[in-house]
Amino acid sequence: MRFHGFSRLARGVAVVAMAGLALTACGGGSGSGDSGSAAGATRTVKHAMGETKVPEHPSRIVVLDTDKLDSLYTLGITPVGAALPDEQSGIPKYLGPSFATIKSVGTLQEPDLEAIAALQPDLILGSKFRQEKFYDELSKIAPTVFTEKVGITWKENFLLDAEAVGKKAEGEQKLQAYEAQAKAVGQELGDPAKLKISLIRFRPAEIREYGPDSFAGIVLNDIGVGRPQEQLLEGKADRRFAPISPEQIDQVDGDMIFVSAFGADAAKQQAQVTAGPLWNKLSAVKAGHVQVVDDEVWMTGIGVTAAGKVVDDVKKFLTPLIQK
Repeated sequence: MRFHGFSRLARGVAVVAMAGLALTACGGGSGSGDSGSAAGATRTVKHAMGETKVPEHPSRIVVLDTDKLDSLYTLGITPVGAALPDEQSGIPKYLGPSFATIKSVGTLQEPDLEAIAALQPDLILGSKFRQEKFYDELSKIAPTVFTEKVGITWKENFLLDAEAVGKKAEGEQKLQAYEAQAKAVGQELGDPAKLKISLIRFRPAEIREYGPDSFAGIVLNDIGVGRPQEQLLEGKADRRFAPISPEQIDQVDGDMIFVSAFGADAAKQQAQVTAGPLWNKLSAVKAGHVQVVDDEVWMTGIGVTAAGKVVDDVKKFLTPLIQK
């Protein structure tokens, strides 16, 4: 059922009413900090919006960011609903067929409160950075736990997600295993710091070079590989990424260039730019040291499973370089 003619306020009231009925059926609970807490054991979790009582063992979890999809997959949990980057996006394919049937509940910027309430979740995981304005409404549907930032704090976010779902110890073990994997690959590469690895991403309206505070940049740092001076983004307030124009593409050279594209329109721009003369003058391009990688893994995965796959890619594509 849709409320197309309603104002935002009226729509919010309708959604909260639906949520209230669902919570009553499930055992009750009310208030922004305690909503949805069913009769039974609960735990208090501190997070970006305060403290929230969550079920000891939540079983119907809705996630509102792609990193939380990765978190639950890593922890062996399938959520009942997920918000996606845009209306054209599907569940990331690297998460496998068991996640393909998860119900969509809107986008990261505009989660569908009706769809979320209809799933009768007992826990909602989201991000203050993306969904702060929806927190009060969400927390009346079910206990809601928000991480603070996106990308730069991906490890801390994963551990908070693990705590919220009652798998804190397992989360710590999974993160430690990833870090050991990254360190081992760095050692296998010998002196990885001497390899300057460039990372660029095509988006529909811009090209970005990614720095040390991005998700993939942090993974590259965990491995120990070097970065081109330009992509250290020194002196920048935001060292996750910086936009570059097609005319600046000659600045992205390195020993290896990893390239990804976000969506079909971005892939078209990628094809145009990489067919141009500036791109083909790059030493990495001339040497055949360019690799297109999965955007869902390298850019929007932002979790332990995705990080492990990035490490696998780095080992696969850099090992031939050190053997030359």
